[in-house]
Amino acid sequence: MNNSCSNDCQSQGTSECNNCPENKINKIMMSIKNKILVLSGKGGVGKSSVAVNLAATLSQKGFSVGLLDIDFHGPSIPTMLGLQNSQCLQTHDGCILPIEIGSLKVISIPFLMENKDDAIIWRGPMKSNVLRQLFENTHWGELDYLIMDFPPGTGDEVLSACQMVKGASGGIIVTTPQEVSLSDCRKCISFCETLKLPILGVIENMSGVICPDCEHEFEIFDSGGGENMAKEKNIPFLGKLPLDPRIAKCSDNGVVFIEKHSEIPASKAFNSIIDNLINT
Repeated sequence: MNNSCSNDCQSQGTSECNNCPENKINKIMMSIKNKILVLSGKGGVGKSSVAVNLAATLSQKGFSVGLLDIDFHGPSIPTMLGLQNSQCLQTHDGCILPIEIGSLKVISIPFLMENKDDAIIWRGPMKSNVLRQLFENTHWGELDYLIMDFPPGTGDEVLSACQMVKGASGGIIVTTPQEVSLSDCRKCISFCETLKLPILGVIENMSGVICPDCEHEFEIFDSGGGENMAKEKNIPFLGKLPLDPRIAKCSDNGVVFIEKHSEIPASKAFNSIIDNLINT
């Protein structure tokens, strides 16, 4: 796929060149009402699980939703959705076609690989180029929401993607209650502020453990850290998610948690967070 512009549009002072990758990306993004980045300061906080269940919850509520996994080195969304054995993505008229699960459209890096177990060994420029290809050539159609699952931290992929997606609705920052996670999330907040990326809110994940037998909640970490950080930084707090063993089991089995367990506290917490997000 050729990303180059045949005309020197910048020197001609025009922004209407259809061959410019930036304009192609902008045109595609204009068909998406809400572009949400799911971010975290560090790995292991359940960011991908949050992204999958947020996307699925929005889809259940009747919205048209896309889910883009741009975690090159630890893409877990295919496993969480039971798509790890899916064939490579199909194309049509030069466009990449997402895999569809009901009304949810999904793109993940393993879908581009012939061998799903191959490691991604790319330097920064290569990763930026692949990101641009995904943004420029994926045929999402019209969406109410595009949920983007980012790698942890503030490295190349995160920076490149944030700069490519113009007019993003904002970022959701996922943390756990411990200070070791919160300290990295403060850097993530600083990153968003530097890039002028709105922060839609903070989600505190693994906030207590729900017993699957009695539904009683036990605290294994100090809870409230994410909420306190949100107040400290004067940004919205979207809600707490308990650590429920059934979430991990569903993720391993490729089953969407909120679809299998719709009436338990963790699922109700997801729905509450979505309501807070929609009203933000």
